[in-house]
Amino acid sequence: MIEVTVVAAALALLWALHVRQLTLRERRFREVLDTLPAMAFIMRPDGTRSFVNQSARDYTGTGPDVETSSARSRVLHPDDVEQMDAAWQRALATGEPVEFESRIRRTDGTYRWFFTRAVPVKDQHGQVTKWCGISTDIEDRKQAEHERERLRGLETELAHINRVSTMGELTASLAHDIAQPITAMVTNASAALRWIERDQPDVTGVSRSVKRILEDGARANELIDRVRSVYKKVPVRHEPSDMNAGIRDVLSLIQYQAERHCVSIRAVLAPDLPYASADQVQMRQVLLNLTLNAIDAMKDSGGELIITSERDDHGNLTCSVRDTGVGLPAEHGDRIFDAFVTTKPTGSGMGLAICKSIIESHGGRLWATANEGPGATFHFTLPTTTVDALRDAQPSGHAYQLGQ
Repeated sequence: MIEVTVVAAALALLWALHVRQLTLRERRFREVLDTLPAMAFIMRPDGTRSFVNQSARDYTGTGPDVETSSARSRVLHPDDVEQMDAAWQRALATGEPVEFESRIRRTDGTYRWFFTRAVPVKDQHGQVTKWCGISTDIEDRKQAEHERERLRGLETELAHINRVSTMGELTASLAHDIAQPITAMVTNASAALRWIERDQPDVTGVSRSVKRILEDGARANELIDRVRSVYKKVPVRHEPSDMNAGIRDVLSLIQYQAERHCVSIRAVLAPDLPYASADQVQMRQVLLNLTLNAIDAMKDSGGELIITSERDDHGNLTCSVRDTGVGLPAEHGDRIFDAFVTTKPTGSGMGLAICKSIIESHGGRLWATANEGPGATFHFTLPTTTVDALRDAQPSGHAYQLGQ
């Protein structure tokens, strides 16, 4: 009997020592949590909080009553409670770690964004015994994200305004180009009527005229679509973009403008170029802006605009727009890409700034050099896409002459 009593006493002592050891370990663990420069907490298996560290108590001004509904409503932003509850319900049901972002109220009434992550502590049977979590302040990161989004939105708006303002310069060109297929359609329609009004209608002649009307209509529609793509307000899309095709489209738009100012256009396009990884509409905007600027620089004296495409030594696509006009301004030569810097009496000073922003957002570079003779050359580079399988579908480049 004495032996049983001794064994029981020994077991009780061992258990007491074990409990004491666990208590000390828990106390030391909580002391460590209290020294963390972030808000830490411990939760029971059912998701109710059993401990929050000193940083959390100091930040929120809450005490042991953190689990009451009134305390929670004071701490969490009302718009984030439902999302947080849903995240915790999923975690408690699956026993998987949980993470979410929410706004937590500071003692002065200010809400700041925090990123919270909690992991389950499980016993040898896989049952959750508690949850340990930490909330980290991410307010500065959130503010930076909002600022980046605001700047991207502003950049999109400026690019859109620039595209729309460019349309005024293209109105005459569009009217001139569309007048040609419309005139051809009227001529072919008149011919078709003559074939029909004969004593014995010529069906073959009518069919030929109608086919020509359809071709001219398609050509007019293509011209309109090209111009519409310039002023459409569309989001940036990085996709395989044919540089040579973009150059040809823009040259067809500016041809009449060049002819009005006695500017000839020569394009030297390298064959077998890989596709650029770019937004096609924005690339055409850049090309349109640079070529119209080149024509504007030669409008009083005429000259030659040379546009080239090639692949540089680093594998990037390079496009150059060269004119024989007035050249770079002596006063602002180093600031021509800055916003609101312009040499035109009615210029906004945003065209080149937006072009530079667009090119750099695609991972490229835009710069200008003075020619040895008259004029200046604007160059930009773009990275190529990894979709090499699409290269076979490209039309090959060549040299050709537009306008005299």
